[in-house]
Amino acid sequence: MPVREIGSRKTAFVLAGGGSFGAIQVGMLHSLAAHGVTADMVVGSSVGALNGAFFAGDPTLDGVRRLGAIWRGLRRHDVFPVDWRTVLSFLWHRDFLIPHDGIRKLIDDHIPYRNLEEARLPVHIVATNIINGDSVVLSDGSAAEAIVASTAIPGAFSPIRYRNYYLADGAISSNTPIQVAVNMGATRLIILPTGHACANQDPPVGAVANALHALTLLIARQLVIELETLGPDIEYFVVPPLCPLVGSPYDFSRTADHIDRAILSTDAWLAEHHLRQGKIPHEMRLHSH
Repeated sequence: MPVREIGSRKTAFVLAGGGSFGAIQVGMLHSLAAHGVTADMVVGSSVGALNGAFFAGDPTLDGVRRLGAIWRGLRRHDVFPVDWRTVLSFLWHRDFLIPHDGIRKLIDDHIPYRNLEEARLPVHIVATNIINGDSVVLSDGSAAEAIVASTAIPGAFSPIRYRNYYLADGAISSNTPIQVAVNMGATRLIILPTGHACANQDPPVGAVANALHALTLLIARQLVIELETLGPDIEYFVVPPLCPLVGSPYDFSRTADHIDRAILSTDAWLAEHHLRQGKIPHEMRLHSH
């Protein structure tokens, strides 16, 4: 039987950003779906926008398995198509380093609808107005434009001109869009963070890898602050991210391991807690090993 809150509570799955660590969310979704945990809406930012949009189109265990198959086949170049041509273009035009082609192809090939309002579950994609830093919530219109905007890391990807906004990565304003979910009427939040590489001994190599690593640290800090300020009328559950976690959110070579570990760890968490109480797991607080 699906696990829903008694009464009129609305449940939101809230998916954070985190680059290739988004594979961890796939394992979490797999476990939640296998245990019959359902949602009334999905809210996603950055890579959480991509995972959330796919899940909203097919919120079933079979759908999550298909999402897992997509992730297991991903390589870095599929998402961040950087080669000598892009580097030369960057140097010649003094423009942005990475084209949006990789993300657009993923969306076109795998998201089963064109407009957000056509998803089976209401889905809300969070991007950032790069001019003033405000969060912009996209709940209808082009799924491709919303997801591309929400995943546009500043400096690496160009902002997206959409609906009279210049939009960039949702991580800047609301990487774990908890308040957005509350504003959309959710009173019960199941939050799927990606965590951060807490067991690395050295910083990642490369500009994009370091930018993504910094964003994951921002996510962790921002998540804790937002949860600590939630009112008592909001019930929340944070699925613990993987810990210890090594690697870089720019590295896709560990994807299968991240998915498999996240399935096992979320299974164990559900078996222990049964969604009875919400607390901030220690894995989300900044720490090292």
